[in-house]
Formats: sequence, C-alpha cells, structure tokens
Amino acid sequence: MIRITSFFLMTIVTFLVGVKVAAQELSFRTEYIGNSGYYYLPPGEKPKEKIGDAEGSAMIYQGALRIPLAISKDKYNRAQLWGMGVSGTYTRFSNDHFTHEMVPELMNLELGFYHTRSLSNKWSLKASMGMGLFMPSTDFSEFNFRNILFSGGVVFIRHLKSNLDIGAGVAINSSLGYPMVFPTFYLRWEPRGKYDVTIELIEGLDASIGYEFTDDFTLAYALEMSGQVALLKQAGKDMIFSHQYIVTGLRPEFKIGESRFSVMGMAGLNLYRPASFSERSLKGVFASDNDYYFAISPYLSVGIKMKF
Repeated sequence: MIRITSFFLMTIVTFLVGVKVAAQELSFRTEYIGNSGYYYLPPGEKPKEKIGDAEGSAMIYQGALRIPLAISKDKYNRAQLWGMGVSGTYTRFSNDHFTHEMVPELMNLELGFYHTRSLSNKWSLKASMGMGLFMPSTDFSEFNFRNILFSGGVVFIRHLKSNLDIGAGVAINSSLGYPMVFPTFYLRWEPRGKYDVTIELIEGLDASIGYEFTDDFTLAYALEMSGQVALLKQAGKDMIFSHQYIVTGLRPEFKIGESRFSVMGMAGLNLYRPASFSERSLKGVFASDNDYYFAISPYLSVGIKMKF
C-alpha cells in the first residue's frame, strides 16, 4: 500500500503544478512533524511491529512561484492560459536509534509548464509537462542524471455547472527510468455563500471545508497528503527513498487588509508517515514487504502567500 501511494504521489506532484493558478503567486511554508516511533507492517493480517527504539521527526521548508505567461478569454468566456511553475522543498530528518541507513535530508526542485483551453462550451483541456531534481542531499557535486524525473499529462474537464467541474485523464512520469502511465482525476466545486469546499491535486492532496467568518478570516478543517522523494544509488542498485505524510487539523487563513498577502497555518495530527527505500523498479515500487512508517504525531505548519 505504501509503495503504491508513494509512486502515485510522485506523479501528481509534478503533473498538476499550477493547474488552478490564474495570477502570479509566491508562497512559502514551514512544516513540523513531531517525534514518533518507527514501525513495520507485515503483509497479510499480521500485527504491526515496532522497530526497536527507532524514532524520528521532520522539518519541511517549501517555496513556490507560479507565473502565467499568457492569458486570454475565449468565446466561452473562459481563460486560455499558458504558464510555468517553479518550486523547491527541503526536508530535514531528526532520526534516532536506527540500526540501518536512513536519508538525513531531501532536496526536491521542480520546473513545470502548463496550458488550459476550451474544447467546447461543456469541455476543456488542461495539460502540463515538467522535470524535477530529486536528491538525498543539498550537495550539487553529487548530482547525477539518475536524480532527474520527467513528467507530463493531460486531463479533460466536463463543466457540469458554473461552480462544478469534473474530469479525468492520464499522467506519465519516468520515476522507474522509463515512462509509466497513470490515471488522474480533477474536481472543482465552489459552493455559494460563506462555505468553501476544496479538493485539489496540485502538490499532493488538499481537501478542506471552511467557513468565511469575515472578508479577512477563514477557518477550515483540512486533510492533506504530501511528500518528497530522492532518486539514488545504494549498494550498486538504483533506489527510491520516499517520504510521505497524511495530516489533518484546523487551518486558519488571514488576509492582510486590501492587499493580496495572506498568512496561514495548520495545527493537528500527522496520521501516517511512511518513509523507506525501495528498488527503482516496478516490482520494488509495488512490493508488499517494505511497509515502514512513523506513527501518529503532532503536526504544525505556518506559511505566507502573495498574489501579484
């Protein structure tokens, strides 16, 4: 299960970058995942096993810039958009009492281009392509072409109502060293009034339901799935180190006056945090005997966002 989740996440991280962006946007975010024990989940119905006294926490620092390159309105009054996105993530692990090797840090850098256009009054198309650098350190002298991942995809959107779109398509990436194709989906629902329901696949999963108390303050209950990976060589084999986390909690957002500047945070729990190595092969990614994860722990984050 962890391997399937990890592999699919690597696809959506690089596929839907910028898919909802209609203005230039700069954002930064810091996340803290609290300390917890490290476990192994055997195949079948066997109970989980704690790995000795191993435990760990993580700090994640993220930054992203979305830049529309060309925007115009078509005859259906929808935007035709060409744009690009750049992002970077640095993850630092604090792990103790491990008897086997663990990656101390991860660096992910990504560049993507995206396009959206109408096909008819009821249908639109969104497409993207990009590449990323996924390393187990910040030392560029260790860079190798095995650290590069290419991706792309297309999704067809059906406009059911003015505030409801649904779609499906395919995404492709080179995380195994050769192209792999996966199904993708898209959902946009914007309820009218002060309630806001969001389901996004932009940089992982972001699902939330919120209430706008004032023009400047919104409080939401959110569920997020995100993660980072490193493509590396270990004992002569091409490997993937994947680190994912599913978190939930309350997420306030404050808008600063009439500006386009926002401050947001989140406080809650990390529900599930798999972190382990697997072979960079189809067999390794979908293996059922490599499910290692950190247990439930506290989660905090704070970020800023600016549109201009």
